[in-house]
Amino acid sequence: MAESATSLRRGLAILLALGDGGELGVTRIAELVGREKSQVSRTLQVLSEDGLVDRDPDTRAYRLGWRLFALAARAGESRLAESAPGKLRSLVGALGEGAHVSVLRGTDVLTVLSEAPPHAVQAVNWAGRTVPAARTSAGYALLVDHSRDELRALFPRTALGLLEKRLAATRSSGYAVADEDFEPGLVAVAAPVRDFRGRVVAALNVSAPKFRFAHRLDEAGAQLVDAASDLSDELGWSEAPAN
Repeated sequence: MAESATSLRRGLAILLALGDGGELGVTRIAELVGREKSQVSRTLQVLSEDGLVDRDPDTRAYRLGWRLFALAARAGESRLAESAPGKLRSLVGALGEGAHVSVLRGTDVLTVLSEAPPHAVQAVNWAGRTVPAARTSAGYALLVDHSRDELRALFPRTALGLLEKRLAATRSSGYAVADEDFEPGLVAVAAPVRDFRGRVVAALNVSAPKFRFAHRLDEAGAQLVDAASDLSDELGWSEAPAN
């Protein structure tokens, strides 16, 4: 039992070292975890067999493996499902408008969670609905990291000029705005949520009738950025500090 616990601690220490250091050789890993090189090498072999670490065939350095990323992704999805409803309720309480969590599905945006405001006059409940990603604030937030080539592959029959303009504005401000882009009289604001690798995995957005909400878009954008940042933190994303 004691030997098994020691092996487990050694394996966890190695995974944590790789998580902090990226690609590392056996010697460097042994130094970081304070173990003999032979012990570390044997543990890395076991971790590699289970897909928890990978070894670069050229440099012979180790890195975190595909299986660990798959497990982390599933944990992130669960964490998002647990944490997002509270963020939506807070946004509705602060802004008095409908708040939503959306994900990208091909060229469409699918709303997976929605919190309704108390108003009698409001944007429709979007939960379970899909809308075009190229014409909505949530779509702009979800596509914000896409290159021009990736956009062309997704939208081969679409002129990209307006979409690229919207994405550039989203990158600049940190949040996306749609002013009647999808539906007359409807405005919306969205911010991207990132996972532990920094990939955009969801968008938080608020939508409302233009007559009531047009003057609050910047206020909503700032609140959405804060809420999306909190969710990203909970999913393990930590933005590298600027040099």
